[in-house]
This record gives sequence, structure tokens and C-alpha cells, in this order.
Amino acid sequence: MKLLKTGDQNLVKQINKTIVFNTIKDKGPVSRAQISKDTGLNKATVSTMVSELLKESFVNEIGSGQSSGGRKPVMLYFNQHAGYSIGIDLGVNYILGILTNFNGDIIEKNMKTLNTLEIDEIINQIFLSIESLMKKAPESPYGIIGIGIGVPGQVDQHERILFAPNLNWKNIDLKKIVEDRFSIPTSIENEANAGATGEQLYGAGKDITNQIYVSIGIGIGTGIIINNRLYRGSSGISGEMGHFTIDTNGIKCSCGNRGCWELYASESALFKIAEKQDLASKNVEIDLDFLLTEAQKGNPKVLQLLNTLGENIGFGIINIINTFNPEVIIIGNRMAQFENWIMNPIKRVLEERLSFYHKSNTAIRFSILGNYSTALGANSFAITNFLSNMKITETGLV
Repeated sequence: MKLLKTGDQNLVKQINKTIVFNTIKDKGPVSRAQISKDTGLNKATVSTMVSELLKESFVNEIGSGQSSGGRKPVMLYFNQHAGYSIGIDLGVNYILGILTNFNGDIIEKNMKTLNTLEIDEIINQIFLSIESLMKKAPESPYGIIGIGIGVPGQVDQHERILFAPNLNWKNIDLKKIVEDRFSIPTSIENEANAGATGEQLYGAGKDITNQIYVSIGIGIGTGIIINNRLYRGSSGISGEMGHFTIDTNGIKCSCGNRGCWELYASESALFKIAEKQDLASKNVEIDLDFLLTEAQKGNPKVLQLLNTLGENIGFGIINIINTFNPEVIIIGNRMAQFENWIMNPIKRVLEERLSFYHKSNTAIRFSILGNYSTALGANSFAITNFLSNMKITETGLV
């Protein structure tokens, strides 16, 4: 690989170190000689970078590999357990926390139900989730290296929560609150942006250059990946497609608009319609678990609800496809578990209303990470920031 001959030497060193690190991470176990051959870096440079990575505990050595003649090479591999990070998915009615290694493998997890919108209580529950995960982290050279939190609202470029309508939050500096409590670097991101990143790195969007992630929960958020990078917009608050107007004279939304897409195609919309139906006895709570069970039983009223919901999801997806022409649209969050019942009405709407060229160029997929897309994506930001601070820019992460 040919490198620039001029420029800041520290930058060149960082680039070389990143190249060596990524080669070991992606191809390990691998020898120094193979790294040199694959990257085009000379053997002395590779040796220097490997020595630094060994000293920093990002790389370990294992026994000798096969030799083509002469001394057997020492093999190198990425130490994915050099540190651990925490990812939090803050929903409107739940908090999901995960602890992962540097590969994003989930080591521990916890889930808490939220029955309040009281900010102090929600923050306390976030603290309890983080504390529980910290206690379960194995010993490692770097310990807990960062915390990433996905939130259902607008987050600016300074990671301040501007507005989370379904939580009724405005101008909340959750980053500072968490960092003051734990003294651990913390990243705050919109939950759909985090979910899009999680799916791109580990899920249904892996190796897809242009994709849109549609998070369908209490509301609807979207994360936009263009040319393999998360698009945040000029001030960090892009992706509020849940507030597309699909009915100009429709229901008043908490955002101030009327007829927003999420009012007709989200969990909230499903529950509001379900409450008007005679679906259960007075002692049975109508929640997603109940609706999923009834759908599996073939309850015609529930199937009709899901059919209508699927059609309404499809109407919004038409706008997304016409605007972005992505390779893939991924439907995630908790509504993804209803794929069997909402996929056909979504496809039917797209078939009826999209041009042939749009229909043939965009695939509709459902999350393969289930409820973990946002937590894994938020967690990845913490890992990326740590590696960047350690002068290793991990190109596989956004």
C-alpha cells in the first residue's frame, strides 16, 4: 500500500498503526510477515506498530504458525477482551443495557420496565442499569472504556438532548449527568441512529452502502446510512421521518404537527386501536406480548389490526424510498417481531404505489438483532471514541 510521502509524521504513524491493527483484527491469527505482504508496509514499520499494540494490550501473541522455510512465525491476534463497554437503549417504557467486549459480543445484559416519565426516576434507573453491568465486567487492562446511550429524541452535535417528545424531555445534558456520576466517557445518540449503526455493523445492514433503518416503537425514528457513514444532518437532528405528514387534517402530534406517520404506524397507534376493540377480558393487559400471542393463535381482530398497521408503515416507507432510493430499508425495534403479519401488507402498498424502478432497487428487511440494535449501536460509539483517543481509528465503526 502506497502512503503519502509528505505530511504530519504523527498522522502517518497513526494511519500505519490503524492499518496494522485492522489487519490483525480482521485476519488474525496473522504473522508480521503476512501483515507486511498484505498491506505493503515495510517489515520494520510493521514490527514497530505491532510492538506498540502489544504494549497497549490490543494485540496478543500465540504459538508459532506454519513455516514455508526457516523460523516459524509468531502469530498475532486481536485482544477483544482488552476492555469492555456499556450500551444503553433508553426506550419510552423500558431501559435495555448491555456489556460487550471490543468485538461487540454481548457479555451481560439487563432489562428494566419504565412505568414513569419522571426524569429523575428514569435517570436513576439508567444509573442502576450501568452499575449492575459494571459489577459484572471481567478483569481487563482497560476496564470499562465507555458508555453509549441511545435516546428517543433529537440529539445535537454536542450530544445534548434537544427534544424527546415521547419522554417529554427538553434540553437535557444526559452526557454530563452520566459522566459526572461514573467518570467514564459517555456518548449520547438518537436511538434510530444508534440502531442503524448496530444493524450496519452486526446485523441486516452489514456490508450495505446505503440503507435506512426504521425504528418502530412507541414512536418512529429513522437512521440514515449514506456511503457507509451515518448521516446526522447539519445540526445533528436528521432522521425525524416519524413526523412525515401522511394526513394533513389528522391527529395532533406532541411535536406540534398533525397527521404524523408515527401516529398511525407505531406501537402507540396499535395500542390505541386495540383498546377500542373487544380483544381481552378486563383483567388482561393489552401489550405487545398479548398481541403477539393472539396473532399466533390467528385472532382475526388482531390480524386485521396488524394488517392496517402494516399498510400504514408502507405509506411512510414509500416516502423514504422516493426520497433516498436506498439499497435496503431495515425495520427494527420491537415491532420487528410482527414481521410475519406486517410484511405482506407493507409489500402490497409498495407494489401498488411505487414506480417499477423503485420497487426493483430497494429491499425491505427486518432487523436480525431484535431488540439489541440500538444498544449495540450506542455501544459501538463508545468503542470508536476510545480507539480514536488511543490513536487507533477503527474503520469498521462509524
